Amino acid sequence: MIKRLFQIGFLALLCLLTALPSKGQKATNPIVFADVPDIAVIRVGDTYYMSSTTMHMSPGLPIMKSKDLVNWQLVSYAYDTLASVDELTLTNGKSTYGRGSWASSLRFHNGTYYVTTFAQTTGKTYLYTTKNIEKGPWKVTSFKPSYHDHSLFFEEDGRAYLVYGAGKLRLVELKADLSGPKEETNRVLIENASAPAGANVGLPSEGSQLFKVNGKYYLFNIAWPKGGMRTVVVHRADKITGPYEGKVVLQDKGVAQGGLIDTPTGEWFSYLFRDYGAVGRIPYLVPVKWENGWPVLGTDGKVPEALNLPASKGLIPGIVASDDFSRSKNEPALPLVWQWNHNPDNSLWSVSARKGFLRLKTGAVTHDFLQARNTLTQRTIGPESTGATALDFSNMQEGDFAGLALLQQKYGLIGVKMEKGTRYLVMVNAQTGSSVEEARVPLKGKRVYLKAECDFNERRDVATFYYSLDGKIWKQFGTELKMAYTIPHFMGYRFGLFNYATKNPGGYVDFDYFHIAPQISKASKIPSAKENQ
Repeated sequence: MIKRLFQIGFLALLCLLTALPSKGQKATNPIVFADVPDIAVIRVGDTYYMSSTTMHMSPGLPIMKSKDLVNWQLVSYAYDTLASVDELTLTNGKSTYGRGSWASSLRFHNGTYYVTTFAQTTGKTYLYTTKNIEKGPWKVTSFKPSYHDHSLFFEEDGRAYLVYGAGKLRLVELKADLSGPKEETNRVLIENASAPAGANVGLPSEGSQLFKVNGKYYLFNIAWPKGGMRTVVVHRADKITGPYEGKVVLQDKGVAQGGLIDTPTGEWFSYLFRDYGAVGRIPYLVPVKWENGWPVLGTDGKVPEALNLPASKGLIPGIVASDDFSRSKNEPALPLVWQWNHNPDNSLWSVSARKGFLRLKTGAVTHDFLQARNTLTQRTIGPESTGATALDFSNMQEGDFAGLALLQQKYGLIGVKMEKGTRYLVMVNAQTGSSVEEARVPLKGKRVYLKAECDFNERRDVATFYYSLDGKIWKQFGTELKMAYTIPHFMGYRFGLFNYATKNPGGYVDFDYFHIAPQISKASKIPSAKENQ
């Protein structure tokens, strides 16, 4: 209890000092400096809801809530696991990095919330429904094929449609019970939706989101001209079936892919995102005015830094949060900020086996961190962030490796390895694409403190690892990790707590806490302890 009260007090003070806006401050772009891509936003009354892509993570298809379009809080996931195939369970050498479930569509129609997604992994389209978007339960319907980057749309008469595709966009009507498509209705909607962006397009128009405003239909897409930047293209029509006329409505900073949202007071914004290096794809808001029946995005065609919206209070604890792993009877085992890398094996983790600790057991043998089950993750956040933990390694077995990760294809690890009866502190750097042990030192006792600091300022994308034997004096350890956003993983870097076996399963470790902070401790750095012994 004392531990928990201290940590709650510390976190409250930290949030107050680092995140509380001063009177009169306004929001600035990006509105969320973290990997929250492919966003879809709706407003129900005075409340906004947002869905996003988390691909190979579980639970998946996150739902976030806001009252002001700036300050968001995770409130739900549409599913716990997408499916149970080898690719999603990291079995038989398979994985689904960069795939899983992709861009979602979010709607509210006749008292029901709908969120849809599609998955290359399974070749299916998924439709999740609920009456209570924050508490569920969610009902799922799935059908083939996997409709790429589709937009769900309800007409006033109740008929439902999907707009989907890349370059050549198509329209298909769904059955009345939404159990699948009416194949006979499938038709080409726009032959070449990329055309307004020019003839030389590298990424054909995709990311469809369809809206109806004042009787007209507006279809938002992204295109990427070769040698240029991500571009917002909008097509307009008087009927859902067309014909459509299109134009470029924004081309600045590569901010693109999204749609329209209005406020209760009649203001309009376009929600979009921007590729921002290793931290991932980060959401932006752009003011919208209407001229001659077209949405005009930005300020003089540019994405503004400041917005006429309330200031951000920070991403802690709404999007990411510290966790002391202490739970009351009525609290969930894991807060919503946590996601597993692929589907977890729920028999191999616990927050109740040892009160106030997360226990991760090993259940299979692997020599590849990216194939290890039950790595528990949270987003990194920009422009800088720190993740720290304390590890009790007294119950590791020969060949086990456990610790703190920065997860992406080019990952970094700091943790404890047990080899030939000796426990070693080890740092691994995979920035070249291969796993390289950069530092090693023997460890005594049973507890070590680990920390990873991420610097995303001006896309520097550098991470530094530290350890401590007392939680007070920290030593830099190993080499800096040059982080890189890679398409095979298609996700910003994440902090991860991991434990896997390379010899025999059955060992376990206990994590005392995970702390995240929106800054790095430049002033407290001391010389590197890069040791290979």
